[in-house]
Amino acid sequence: MADLDDIRDGQSYGAGIPPPDQKFFLKGCDSMDWGMKDRMSRIFNPKTGRTVMLAFDHGFIMGPTSGLERVDLNIVPLMEYADCLMCARGMLRTVVPATLNKPVCLRSDAGSTILTELNDNVVLDIRDACRLNASAVAVMVAVGDKKYEAPTIANLYKAVDKGMKMGIPVMGVTAVGKDMVRDSRYFGLAARVCAENGANIVKTYYVEGFEKVVSACPVPIVIAGGKKLPELEALELAYNAISSGASGVDMGRNIFQSDSPKAMIQAVRAVVHEGLKPAKAFELFKSLSKRKTSK
Repeated sequence: MADLDDIRDGQSYGAGIPPPDQKFFLKGCDSMDWGMKDRMSRIFNPKTGRTVMLAFDHGFIMGPTSGLERVDLNIVPLMEYADCLMCARGMLRTVVPATLNKPVCLRSDAGSTILTELNDNVVLDIRDACRLNASAVAVMVAVGDKKYEAPTIANLYKAVDKGMKMGIPVMGVTAVGKDMVRDSRYFGLAARVCAENGANIVKTYYVEGFEKVVSACPVPIVIAGGKKLPELEALELAYNAISSGASGVDMGRNIFQSDSPKAMIQAVRAVVHEGLKPAKAFELFKSLSKRKTSK
């Protein structure tokens, strides 16, 4: 058992120093099978090593929240600008066009909603992810939650076992409870726990000191967009995360709840793949918004 009185904060993170002798364009992926690498190459652009995931899986716990009332009308028109779609299997089967040819990160745990206690979930059958041609599966991990930490970590490593058999990467999604401190120490621990238990991608939140979180995690990190922010702030969030070493964003509400979602996702793409600074990206957003209005 770990001695809790002698857990010392890390000091030497080597921020910005890539792993030595890395051959594949994403860290932590050199030893993957060909199929796993192929799927990771669909999710992350090999030219930039980054991704813009469009998250619209919120309905599996929130129902028809604002912006997701009609996924066919509000979200499908945005999909062409995304590198990867993050959604649940029901919406994928019923609404997402099969001709779109976009990689999918499939929400693969379920069992509770906002009306009860979150994270009391079980993992879906990996064979269904195969039937849906998923490029990755996503599983929530509630590090620091006394009730759900152990079962959600168990969900993750079981999903990793199954994913390895089928050649499907697993994304560990760090949950944030009301009693959890949102700082780099917590998210560094949560991200590392996901990676240590086999996650091939980690989704977490941007915080001050994020470069430590990224450096201590041996697999690619994408940031959650979180609650709706003003557009400039959301673009600053994306820029700061990418500048700190994140390999992409998994944004939902900050795109589909924008006054101009199509303009917003294009501005986010410019930040992630072109390194556009927030002020310039915001100008792009306004320009694209006006173009839409004038038509």
